[in-house]
Amino acid sequence: MKFSETLEFDHEDRKRIYEYVESHGEVDADEARDVLHVDPGGFRHHVAILKRDGYLEEHDGMLRASFDEGTAEEYDVDGIEFTIRPARQEDLAGIVGAIRRVAEQGSYIVAESVADEIDHDEALLRHNEIESRMFFVATVGGEARGDSDGSTGVRPGDEVVGWVHLYAPELDKLAHTAELTVGVLDEYQGHGIGSHLLARGLEWAGSNGYEKVYQSAPSTNEYAIGFLKDHGWETEAVREDHYKIGGEYVDEVMMAVEL
Repeated sequence: MKFSETLEFDHEDRKRIYEYVESHGEVDADEARDVLHVDPGGFRHHVAILKRDGYLEEHDGMLRASFDEGTAEEYDVDGIEFTIRPARQEDLAGIVGAIRRVAEQGSYIVAESVADEIDHDEALLRHNEIESRMFFVATVGGEARGDSDGSTGVRPGDEVVGWVHLYAPELDKLAHTAELTVGVLDEYQGHGIGSHLLARGLEWAGSNGYEKVYQSAPSTNEYAIGFLKDHGWETEAVREDHYKIGGEYVDEVMMAVEL
């Protein structure tokens, strides 16, 4: 299922099943059936239709929302081999860890709030009537694999070293915009990983109908601001003394790019 597709259900139980699975990230099929009080025959029927229509997928008895967001892309730059791919539920801990490491210097506050949110949320990816949330990751030390159903998985040892995250509330007046964060661990910077992640995120945003992508950073985060400027982003506004970091007031730089 593409994020740009409207969620439409022709049966209330199918809507309930999708919403339960989507909000939990991954659930045991039998557990979902029991919690939702759907008879076994009806549950199997509804899940089969949701899978057929691209809303759900199933792995080893576990149900998760299905998102058709492209395949893995492999790169070798300066002897560093890495993969850029859509994130999956099992990447949640790795993404939180990577974001916290990048943000630990106190200079990527928006990303830090993203880590807090997903760390307390059961689902990594979201697509419902209220919000959409998508991640792509850069990984090293593992291989992307193609499953028999055409989906992309992760081999053990696949370490998340960077991410790009896009968030969009499902509001008509903001339907053309999405917020983006992107980051790469210090030891993997300088090899084009951030540029590939940013390009993948903007490609996703454009293909899903977004016209503008934005993010904010403290003025002290000169690296992030320079990185975005180098990729065509412009400063839209500056909020003076918006942050207080280490006892000092710091401006917020609000940046955006038109797609």
